[in-house]
Amino acid sequence: MHPLKFGVFDHLDRGAIPLDQYYEARLRVIEMYDAAGFYAYHVAEHHATPLGMAPSPSVFLAAVAQRTRKLRFGPMVYALTLYHPLRLAEEICMLDQMSHGRLELGFGRGASPHEIKIFGPDPNDASDIYQECLDIVLMALRDGHVDYQGKFFSLTDVPVALEPMQKPHPPIWYGMHVVESAARAGANGQHVISLDSADQTREMVAAYKQAYGQAGHGAEPNIGIGRFIVVGETDAEALGIARRAYPVWHDSFSYLFKYRGGPGPLHPRPPDFDTMAASGRAVAGSPDKVAEAMRSELSETGANYLVGQFVFGDMSPGEADKSVAMFIEKVMPDLLSLET
Repeated sequence: MHPLKFGVFDHLDRGAIPLDQYYEARLRVIEMYDAAGFYAYHVAEHHATPLGMAPSPSVFLAAVAQRTRKLRFGPMVYALTLYHPLRLAEEICMLDQMSHGRLELGFGRGASPHEIKIFGPDPNDASDIYQECLDIVLMALRDGHVDYQGKFFSLTDVPVALEPMQKPHPPIWYGMHVVESAARAGANGQHVISLDSADQTREMVAAYKQAYGQAGHGAEPNIGIGRFIVVGETDAEALGIARRAYPVWHDSFSYLFKYRGGPGPLHPRPPDFDTMAASGRAVAGSPDKVAEAMRSELSETGANYLVGQFVFGDMSPGEADKSVAMFIEKVMPDLLSLET
């Protein structure tokens, strides 16, 4: 059996305090994750929206590397449509070396067509740009040299002067939303995280495990589920915070789509916390309630990696610190008795 691991997914959405204080408060929480033995911290990349205060994940993760000792970390995801692949490969090498091999990688096309358009690319080209960029990044990390002729990138006889500490490259993660992409991630030997309901995730995990096994990959992968989690002394205390903070997060989540007009997010979320909780994708309550809910989610999905979104919306640093501390002290020991 693969032992249960704990991780963090963080949009780093804008809070209610000045940005300098905000970054420092978040780094202090990340130090708590590190001390408690969390496996990894995953941060999102967003642009022109309060949903993401880490538009350059590498910059924020460089600070994380210096403030932690054992915690692994990485982007979830680098929006490859917005990068030159050689520069990104060099940043990846720097982060992996500066952290002594603790970097985890996540790659994607970009969260919304609005964010892609800002930087110039045609969103209709996003899939092709993503694939070319990914091919070049992995070539640079693996071979230390790039020769590539594509539609969007052309690199001839380019030496790569840096290399990652982890060979051939840091582990790669994929955020799965449909069965087909889950199977593809399994065939490629990537780790996965689902933010979807238990029913949807269970189907994806089955397809993923089948493809992973058929491809003959060795070590058992990390299969994650992402959930909003708030812990309080009582259910009422935790729910009061969650019901106030979650709509603030949702306003940030939908901000750019409303600002630009047109269709909403590809993977929408309900605007209120109670509806989100009813779907199993969020929980707020006492340690016993949270542990019970997460035991059920882990059992129903077949996941072995619980990824909490612990700080969001207008949660104050004090509220965040208390909730995370209670999760560490009272929920984690309970869940660690669960074999997955």
